[in-house]
Amino acid sequence: MWLDRELWLFVAPRHRRARISVRYDGTASLGHVVQSMGVPLTEVGALLLDGVSAEHSQRPGPASIIEVRSVGRPQEVRGSFVLDVHLGTLARRLRLLGVDTAYRNDAADDELIEQSTREGRVLLTRDRGLLRRRALWFGAFVRGSRTSEQLEDVLERFAPPLEPWTRCLACNGELAPVPKGQVAGELEPGTRRCYDVYARCRSCGRVYWRGAHAPKLDAIVEQARAVHPGQGENPRIRGSP
Repeated sequence: MWLDRELWLFVAPRHRRARISVRYDGTASLGHVVQSMGVPLTEVGALLLDGVSAEHSQRPGPASIIEVRSVGRPQEVRGSFVLDVHLGTLARRLRLLGVDTAYRNDAADDELIEQSTREGRVLLTRDRGLLRRRALWFGAFVRGSRTSEQLEDVLERFAPPLEPWTRCLACNGELAPVPKGQVAGELEPGTRRCYDVYARCRSCGRVYWRGAHAPKLDAIVEQARAVHPGQGENPRIRGSP
């Protein structure tokens, strides 16, 4: 088996080289052989069997040469995601960028798979076992241990449309501009005195404004645009919680 370097992180250290010898029982499919090495099929692009493009369901011969290539980037999918319970900070950053991102910190694996299928969302996770579940509609392994690395990985892989400052960081609902007078009663005196531009989440009602954290959030947005160029400023609302 020939394995792209980008897939080496999924296999045991002793197999982290371009060419691997794999035992074969004569009955397993290509997909099963690849996954038996630890590589989720969600991370596989082209599969070649003896130099010819092959499907996951095909069976290799006892002396076949299998080539496993990593998925191409950017990967064209609809720009909506569901994240597992360990990626809460990444979920907030994707929402900051206006990316449709479902997340619950108490969602079970079966619930995540069901939501992915029902809503057509890409399941993002670092759980390789979850990515190997047959019922999963579409998933992807998130690379990186830090949130900034994870965000860069998702943006590079999927290139979702960015509309910063248009989604609620808490619930993923859409933000809409709201006159200061309509929210004045919900604000602290210092906030009313210092800020004039506000937005409210259409789903949960949370109020947003450009507060003390705005420069930090601006930096995250600009870094995302550097990874994913060509995304213009959305004029609807720019705010921070």
